[in-house]
Amino acid sequence: MTNEDQLSLFDNSLLGDTALPNHQLDLIPTDAKIPIPAGIYQTTKQIAEHCNRCHRCDLGDNRTHAVVGRGNLNASIMIIGEAPGQNEDETGLPFVGKAGQLLEKILASVNFDTAEDVYIANMVKCRPPNNRVPTPKEIEACKPYLLEQIRMVDPKIILLTGATAVKGLTGEKSGITKIRGTWMEWEGRLCMPILHPAYLLRNPSREPGKPKWQMWQDIQAVRAKLNELHSKQ
Repeated sequence: MTNEDQLSLFDNSLLGDTALPNHQLDLIPTDAKIPIPAGIYQTTKQIAEHCNRCHRCDLGDNRTHAVVGRGNLNASIMIIGEAPGQNEDETGLPFVGKAGQLLEKILASVNFDTAEDVYIANMVKCRPPNNRVPTPKEIEACKPYLLEQIRMVDPKIILLTGATAVKGLTGEKSGITKIRGTWMEWEGRLCMPILHPAYLLRNPSREPGKPKWQMWQDIQAVRAKLNELHSKQ
């Protein structure tokens, strides 16, 4: 093999351990039929670049910004929501509206700092019209981006906020009120379904058994589990 042949192996700066032909790599944001193999991205910046010009589904037609993620890429906890809302679409950041503000308070109540301890993302990166639930087709088109984020962050615990996130990632179809606060395993990772902060805003009572009380129990369990995992290192 000549030196020129050897150097040609390193031409594609976007590729990780898995290679796609250059023309196919460039087509990832244009066609949901183009696969997104594990390891294809080396940085979340590369994912964001693709997401911001993505039309693997129709949600990209009306977006202001793709909402990729925020937080610490080395976080122990990853939080996955459903989809961006208006505030998120305008800022390009997940969970920055009223639900996001409540999420911050919930995390802070057990000494989780979103800048240090948490990475936050959504099942889909673009806002659905009128904040509707993303369709299965939209979720499947966008899911490989999320799987790459999970691979990069490599969290110890994944929190799935709401039924759409639970079903979209794990395939579990049970209602969120039935399975919230329970530990499940997905792809060798520890996951817990939790109530979406937006649901808590609609159900503000803190009485025992009510949603906010349930969330308090769940987030304490998450704190305890992470402490346990750290103690075993």
